[in-house]
Amino acid sequence: MNNSLPVVLVHGFWHGSWCWSPVVERLAARGVPSVAVDLEGHGLRGPAPRARWARPFDAASFATEPSPVAAVTASSAAAVLAEQIRTVGGGHPVLVVAHSMGGVVATAVAELVPELVAGLVYVSAFAPVSGAPAGYYNTCPENAGEMVSRHLAADPMVVGAARIDFGDPERRDQIKETFYNDVDDRTADATIALLSTDGPAGIPLEPLTVTQERYGSVPHAYVVCGRDNVIPATLQYRFVKEIDTVSATPTEVTELDCSHSPFLSQPDALAEVIVAAGRVGVRAG
Repeated sequence: MNNSLPVVLVHGFWHGSWCWSPVVERLAARGVPSVAVDLEGHGLRGPAPRARWARPFDAASFATEPSPVAAVTASSAAAVLAEQIRTVGGGHPVLVVAHSMGGVVATAVAELVPELVAGLVYVSAFAPVSGAPAGYYNTCPENAGEMVSRHLAADPMVVGAARIDFGDPERRDQIKETFYNDVDDRTADATIALLSTDGPAGIPLEPLTVTQERYGSVPHAYVVCGRDNVIPATLQYRFVKEIDTVSATPTEVTELDCSHSPFLSQPDALAEVIVAAGRVGVRAG
């Protein structure tokens, strides 16, 4: 990989730039510069509903309070990410690595500013290139067995967000099994404590239009997480198939025997995939 080509790391719902810390370290050890960013509505850009911190905790208020990130859409988040990419790369192309729901935003960016995306690596991510919004895939047979929906504490159409009470100690084991089933307990507990409550519903609900001329010109890779309880491997492979219908080159696929969160459980292996993606098939800056 060209060491001057920066990598921009994009997290998924409920997470923030912090979750990429182990991978940033491994990439640095390999001489690869990388920057993890906060998506709009997340991390330092994501205010929490007041009910999250109310004491005593009021489950009814938590289930009905409108989300402070309800106005965020895939398009608005893509516009923010495009500027982050422009800043990190100094106007030159970068390698974008996107996890989970961050794949929706990265997909929109690859269509919006393909000249800034040297390559796009999906890590167990939504890649809604068929014209249907990401939320559509939740109802598909390939999504059978997912464990996320059982944790929702509010109707997304009411509050404007996919809302989860990660502070409920009775849900801790189920949360770990859903997102971090191969992550050590200490790391999983620290991660759960950092999760935000709201994933903006406008991201999975907005249908995207991608073209062969723009999105399709960007080389793609996909990391399939074989023991994923958030996006089952069968659905991940469906995304790969759909990407290939609009991409100029076949998607480079790597399967890891891991949960939904290889950035925590297998950061070395994931870093190697990212390095390889930077070496093969990306466009020159």
